[in-house]
Amino acid sequence: MFATRIIVSVFEFILAVVMSGVIIAITYRVFIKANPDFNMETEIKKGNAAVGTLVAAILFSASLILQKGLESVVSMFRMYMSSPGESGIGLGKLALLTAAHLGLSMLLAVITISVTLRMFGRLVSNLHAGKELEKGNLAVGLVLSSVVLIASLYVSEGVSAISKALVPQPSIGQIEIMK
Repeated sequence: MFATRIIVSVFEFILAVVMSGVIIAITYRVFIKANPDFNMETEIKKGNAAVGTLVAAILFSASLILQKGLESVVSMFRMYMSSPGESGIGLGKLALLTAAHLGLSMLLAVITISVTLRMFGRLVSNLHAGKELEKGNLAVGLVLSSVVLIASLYVSEGVSAISKALVPQPSIGQIEIMK
């Protein structure tokens, strides 16, 4: 049992290290390319603190959401290691389920952050957030960062619930009822 806990802990650590790099790279690329108003990467290179603050909040928010998806992956791996015969999941299927859970979590993170920013932009259309960010308006960058962080705090629990619901459960057998 001790060896199983060590293996699961090492798996969780390695997965967390790998995912942190992957999440940062993918999230950065997706949101830099997805912005139709201006080139965020150029603005960051110019030292635009407003854009940098927003991108930092987006990276942090995506990480919060994906961390909840990671919990179910570790749960599946723990179940596989503690009762490999009972779970009914082979190693290949476990790898596919892991990729699916993390992919779903990433998709939900991107959708959440994108929809939240667009919805907020529509609600306060007279703010012209994109133009203000491009000008370096730090106040707008901070407000948008807060919007993204707040949305991710709420949505991360929903991602956790969805992800946990999709974790395959081992069969506990059949119950016979006396006649």
